[in-house]
Amino acid sequence: MPDLPTSKPVLAGKASLRGETICLEALPEGHLLHVMGATTSEEIATHLQAVGLGESSVRPAGYRQWFIAGNDRLSDTHIRSVADALTGRAFICDQSHGRIRIRVSGASATRMLNKGTAVDLHPSSFPVGGSAMTLFGHISVQLTRTGMEDFELTVLRSFAESLYEELETLSQSAEQH
Repeated sequence: MPDLPTSKPVLAGKASLRGETICLEALPEGHLLHVMGATTSEEIATHLQAVGLGESSVRPAGYRQWFIAGNDRLSDTHIRSVADALTGRAFICDQSHGRIRIRVSGASATRMLNKGTAVDLHPSSFPVGGSAMTLFGHISVQLTRTGMEDFELTVLRSFAESLYEELETLSQSAEQH
């Protein structure tokens, strides 16, 4: 019987970039659960707290869809606990193996991200906790504001390296301005 493939972090060879006004880093390949159904962000957060996953964030991803994101890998038992808590209201699909999260932060983060997306990133239009499914260049991402100058981009695994390289280029030009 052939060996099963092992998981290798897709951005393992990429160094974090830390400049004076911009920081770019690959986040741990923890967990990303896709939730679909007749529920609310608040209900999902309550269930996460009850099963010990209160550190995870809940992000809107479309009509009756959310992503639950966090830095830790989840056991099948944890995933089943979340699914059981939402039985009859929503379904859960583990996307941890198929999507990568990248953090962009710093005083120039908004200006840099504006070069790749049409989302209005002004804090009055896109506050902390705001999330949008959008394009960054030609790559589909979920863009989330996690702080006043902090953002996360969630991308399909097969596009992660290309997106990271684009962000590296943009962050270098953002530092020069």
